[in-house]
Amino acid sequence: MAATDAFPHLSTRRDQAVRAAVEQGLVGPSAPVAGLLDVTGIRASAAALRAAFDAVAAPGTRILHTFAVKATPLVPVLRLLREEGIGVEVASPGELALARAAVVPPTHTVLDSPAKTSAELREALALGIAVNADNAQELARLDALVSSAPTRSPLGVRVNPQIGAGSIGALSTATATSKFGVALRDEGARAWLVRAYLDRPWLTRLHTHSGSQGVPLELMAEGVRTTYELAEEINAAAGRQQIDTLDIGGGLPVNFASDEETPTHAAYARLLAETVPGLFDGRYGIVTEFGRSLLAKHGTLLALVEYAKESGGRPIAVTHAGVQVATRTVYAPGSWPLRIAAYDAKGLPKTGPAVAQDVAGPACFAGDLLAENHPLPLLEAGDYAAALDTGAYYFAQHYSYNSLARPGVYGFVADADGGVRFATAREPQTVEEIVAESGGGLRRGLRDL
Repeated sequence: MAATDAFPHLSTRRDQAVRAAVEQGLVGPSAPVAGLLDVTGIRASAAALRAAFDAVAAPGTRILHTFAVKATPLVPVLRLLREEGIGVEVASPGELALARAAVVPPTHTVLDSPAKTSAELREALALGIAVNADNAQELARLDALVSSAPTRSPLGVRVNPQIGAGSIGALSTATATSKFGVALRDEGARAWLVRAYLDRPWLTRLHTHSGSQGVPLELMAEGVRTTYELAEEINAAAGRQQIDTLDIGGGLPVNFASDEETPTHAAYARLLAETVPGLFDGRYGIVTEFGRSLLAKHGTLLALVEYAKESGGRPIAVTHAGVQVATRTVYAPGSWPLRIAAYDAKGLPKTGPAVAQDVAGPACFAGDLLAENHPLPLLEAGDYAAALDTGAYYFAQHYSYNSLARPGVYGFVADADGGVRFATAREPQTVEEIVAESGGGLRRGLRDL
């Protein structure tokens, strides 16, 4: 979203929010780490996603955009996206419960998971939620459930187009040996899939998800093309359009190197239209499942610098944000580097010459670093280190190392006059809550054995 008089640029909004969070005590000595979510930016990304696909699709094409709840599993975020016309993709009973708490309609909900239990499937079918079966055994469970009770749920199968990996192997879902979906190029798999659909007229969807961070757009589009061609083959064999909807997943990568929002949903939609023109001619409904690309650029982790020290000639800023909130970055810094911004004790952008320094977290192991040998204005005790582009996954993957508390998360709106309004998206976790979830209420506990 371009900057206007009413809505400043995202970096300006971020600076305003940091200063206001410090002034209002959302972060400070009593709350040394907090998450900030830019509501204006989130709304803009949702609008841009809808516009991107509308621009290339035939008029009247049925398009449902869903948000991958795993990226930011916060009920207020799901409610905000629901208001912006975005549904949910869920992959566990917990995520479905969050979606229901956000009052997302079943018709705007998709259940994906490689390990759905019979109870999960039964609940989804009772609610009318779309389900994508991951494998032949799950499809057999659906056979039994569908025959025993009618359902309004759209049902499909997830396929793995086996098109190859991106630069982050752990996130690549379309490799030859991926755990996800029916491996389309394995011997006999394609014929089995065609037969499976012909034998089940109630299978009306086909699903794939070949994108993720580190996967080039061209590879993502190739995965969608492969799945589209399978849908065409099945429909031809059926003599009718049995498959009426293609769920193309999400996985649009994010630029973590600057504030620039690239690649865009518009660029991906245009590439899909060039690569798979039949996808947008109106014959198929389309479902998407984006997560990181909707939220990442709109989040900031803000941490107090508790101490500033030096070791071996290198400055070290010891902060309250580390592995508990940035697990992927700490354990795989080469794949998940973060930009760090420096703010002074008043929450103002810090100036001065760049000094190579470590930005360390509070956990008790040496590798707990947000950034290593990173050039920044020299951080001092009482300053703040801000980890940028953390709106997706960084507020989701809390890691309870050292029983460190989950930070509070606050949405904000900043205006051109410098005013900032906050709303709580998640309360900070208390030490009492840590004790309770760690068995503190079990007075006898193991002594009863």
